[in-house]
Amino acid sequence: MISGFVLLFTMYSQAQDKVFWMKIEGEIDPRTTRYVKIALQAAADSKSNAIIAEVNTFGGSLDDADKIRTALLECKIPIYAFINKNAASAGALISIACDSIYMASGANIGAATVVLGGTGEAAPDKYQSYMRSIMRSTAQANNRDPRIAEAMVDQNLKLDTTIKKDGQVITFTTEEAIRFNYCEAQVNDVREILTLTGHKKAILEKHEPDWYEAVIAWSLNPALSSILILLIIGGIYYEAQAPGLGFPIIVSIIAALLYFIPYYLSGLAQNWEILLFFIGLILIGVEIFVIPGFGVIGISGIGTVVLSLFLVMINNNYFDFTFVPERAMMQAGVTALISIFGLIALLFWGLSHLATSKRMSKISLQHTLGSSSGYTVSSKSDILIGKTGIVVTELRPIGKVEIEGELYSAISSVSFLEKGTAVEIIGQEINNLKVRKCS
Repeated sequence: MISGFVLLFTMYSQAQDKVFWMKIEGEIDPRTTRYVKIALQAAADSKSNAIIAEVNTFGGSLDDADKIRTALLECKIPIYAFINKNAASAGALISIACDSIYMASGANIGAATVVLGGTGEAAPDKYQSYMRSIMRSTAQANNRDPRIAEAMVDQNLKLDTTIKKDGQVITFTTEEAIRFNYCEAQVNDVREILTLTGHKKAILEKHEPDWYEAVIAWSLNPALSSILILLIIGGIYYEAQAPGLGFPIIVSIIAALLYFIPYYLSGLAQNWEILLFFIGLILIGVEIFVIPGFGVIGISGIGTVVLSLFLVMINNNYFDFTFVPERAMMQAGVTALISIFGLIALLFWGLSHLATSKRMSKISLQHTLGSSSGYTVSSKSDILIGKTGIVVTELRPIGKVEIEGELYSAISSVSFLEKGTAVEIIGQEINNLKVRKCS
């Protein structure tokens, strides 16, 4: 008896009509592509009978719009576009890729001319030609007039004046879209679409990103990115000042992981941008451990690291910023500048506090080296300048040197000198002799 109820319940559950609901809104970029692909997979996994894609966007990346278009066309589940307000540019392409289109009162679809990110002007014809082509083929795939789709891109395309005016691209209102077969009906909400498409009693399942997707989205916050950039560069800087210290570079590595992983998973960070970051680290490492001092190679390394962190934040194509919105460029630039100014402030604070911290007490001098302990604080630096000595303890950059049988507190003119290194006295800095490696 019980098994019979279980069987009936299972059959009912399997026969239950399900409609999956996702929202495509805001700027179309790699994050949107990731969202749509995850949503389509979730709809397939839940065995949904249909998908509603609520669209409200003014457009964005052509490359990502094309990826979304392809995913929608290849989806085996019927997809109904619901244009709540706007489906402009890339939004028009995405909507036309859906099997059916429904629009709210006062909504619009069209204006798909490709524009440059920085100026908003029309992009060169090679981009327009590609957009015309995919608009045309997408319309044909869903039995819509391809010339109308093409005229949403090309203002010079000649059509009946009842459809478009010469010299203008097509942007349809809801009523116009219905008249020319670019919209099935005007609706007020998603429930009306369910009724019109035979899913009135369906379970409507709204796509909600998993918790880790929410964490990834939160991690892309510019304020957090600024802090992570600060920690990455700051950790590298402190490690350069005291090679082998360990703690700063560990902080830098953790910050780099927290920075890159969300951008990589969202599709913004490309492999070559991450490779650029590691090239910068290698240059810095060469400067610290191979070449004395900190010069051109080290500065180039830091510059490469900063460039990589900047590029990750914007959706460029191998240094091609043609379609990168000016707002995105400015946001990335401001984030980087805030990080750099924050780093400068951190350095001023850190140099005065780091030396007296408990961690530093284990690896640097924290007490006065007086004459009673066998050390000499030079009061005759003029006499010692030009003389040579031997490093007794590693200079990181402060340590001890022996000159003519006496111990002196000294500071290296470079970041690090090993024990036993021959040095020359070149001056005095506060209570430390300033030394450099003998040539």
